[in-house]
Amino acid sequence: MRIALLHLSPAPGAVEENRQLVGAAIRSAADAGAEWILTPELVTTGYEFVERIGSNWIEPQPDPWVRRVMELARQRGLTIFLSVPERVGDKLHNTMIAIDRTGQIAGRHRKINALRVGPEAWSTPGQDMDAVPIDGFGPVGMLICADAYTPNIAEALARKGARALVSSAAWRPGLHGPNGEWEAVSASTSLPIFVCNRTGQERHIDFTIAQSVVASRGKRIVSFTAPRSAIFLVDWSFEEDRLVRYSTIAPFL
Repeated sequence: MRIALLHLSPAPGAVEENRQLVGAAIRSAADAGAEWILTPELVTTGYEFVERIGSNWIEPQPDPWVRRVMELARQRGLTIFLSVPERVGDKLHNTMIAIDRTGQIAGRHRKINALRVGPEAWSTPGQDMDAVPIDGFGPVGMLICADAYTPNIAEALARKGARALVSSAAWRPGLHGPNGEWEAVSASTSLPIFVCNRTGQERHIDFTIAQSVVASRGKRIVSFTAPRSAIFLVDWSFEEDRLVRYSTIAPFL
């Protein structure tokens, strides 16, 4: 299976421009033969968006733009793991939506280990840990960034039948950066994990050396960085649990 990690550089608060970037990247990945497409955490808003545009504008999902992505998934036969902010009643969540190749929402994951201060203070932590059935594949467990920090979330997804783990991320190296969490999750669950991180510079955070990662059996199989938006293509054999090949579309736009 060819899996595309959209290692993009969203600008904080530039929602329309970021959506255009995501749409173009999805089409480019589909043209390259991708079947699954993963986006970084908060790819449509940037990480530090609240200080620029606030959070009152956030809508229930799917909003009109997400519905267009759903239609694109149907037209191209794609499974898309899309990271967006989401309103549920009076609560806001940092959410990943799984859109299957029929253009329907197969399920969603709301970030559980959400920071309660700083750029994530707007979001309410999620609680549900459910593997999502993906048409033509089976159950998949979804994580968002620091959800890998505590292995109990991924382990719960594995117990519920997940065949693979996918994660969006906005997690730079350095102090409080990733330190073997993805490898540990792959070891404790015996599942491969595909992590789509991001690049780019925001006001307070430099993501330009952040890594997108594939890990399995406790080992990092391959990782990618790019100073500008790029697409990393990973061909993975789930039957043999191994990397077949990888390639890069970079720079992207």
